[in-house]
Amino acid sequence: MVAPDNTVADIIYVPLDCDLAQNHRHMLAVIGNMDGVHLGHQALVKKAVALAQHKPAAAIVFDPHPRRVFHPQTPPFLLTNLPQKAALLGQLGIQKLFVLPFIEALYKQSPQEFVQVTLAKKMGVSGIVTGADFQFGAKRAGDAATLKTLAEAVGMSAYAMAPVIAEEEEKYSSSSVRQALREGDPHIAAQLLGRPWALSGEVVEGRRLARTLNFPTANIPLGDYLRPKFGVYAITAQTDQGRYQGVANIGIRPTVEGETELLEAHLFDFEGDLYGKVVEVTLHHFLRPEQKFEGLPALQAQITKDSQAAKAWFS
Repeated sequence: MVAPDNTVADIIYVPLDCDLAQNHRHMLAVIGNMDGVHLGHQALVKKAVALAQHKPAAAIVFDPHPRRVFHPQTPPFLLTNLPQKAALLGQLGIQKLFVLPFIEALYKQSPQEFVQVTLAKKMGVSGIVTGADFQFGAKRAGDAATLKTLAEAVGMSAYAMAPVIAEEEEKYSSSSVRQALREGDPHIAAQLLGRPWALSGEVVEGRRLARTLNFPTANIPLGDYLRPKFGVYAITAQTDQGRYQGVANIGIRPTVEGETELLEAHLFDFEGDLYGKVVEVTLHHFLRPEQKFEGLPALQAQITKDSQAAKAWFS
């Protein structure tokens, strides 16, 4: 969800070889990957903002995601990119989004070094808010209790919040959101996120085949985003000209012998050029699985049906 500029948290990349400037110090911060910023994350952030009272609140995340570092062969899995996190966290009251580089110099720190050197000395954090299951330091040797002990020793506060439980008596988790999307169920994902899931990317130029079918599309590479179930979705898209309803195919486009995983979005009643522009696409409803058609006329007929189905769903 795109936020107005005045509610987007400032993204601050934290250097490990020097201290942060004074205007970035003395902040209470919530820490974690917060991929997806689901309802559990939101409760944690709201607690941090409340504890900060009238002072600025911040968030600390890691980039790249630790899973990408420790398991580099893992297929793409991210739910949100940094600009999306900054917008979502900003809407919740976070003013600064600190990005710690997840490199060897960081992940090999002992729990004590991470708290005393990185958080206290280099970042000057005044307090930390985490989930009760938070683990940190080399080999994840530190937990919430360790954090509290180490933080208080250097004059920092530390608060650990119990997991927020969903209706199914399971805690909200990024894994549950990913599973719902992989199963082609954006409705369940939306219930866990508190909003429909969206991905954002720069529109690239394709072979312009869709234009010959009278269905021009905006092509967006999926990058490090999780791959939802391949197929056709009813979507909305936020562009620099406003928000539009539409229909999108996510997959490899077997009818035209596509090889690259791509999101192809056709926006209803849109006129203009989106090449090189960033568009955020929100998935609302799964219409059908991706399939191969016998030629472009059959594909054109199916896109017409898909567009009608998407419009019917929105109405």
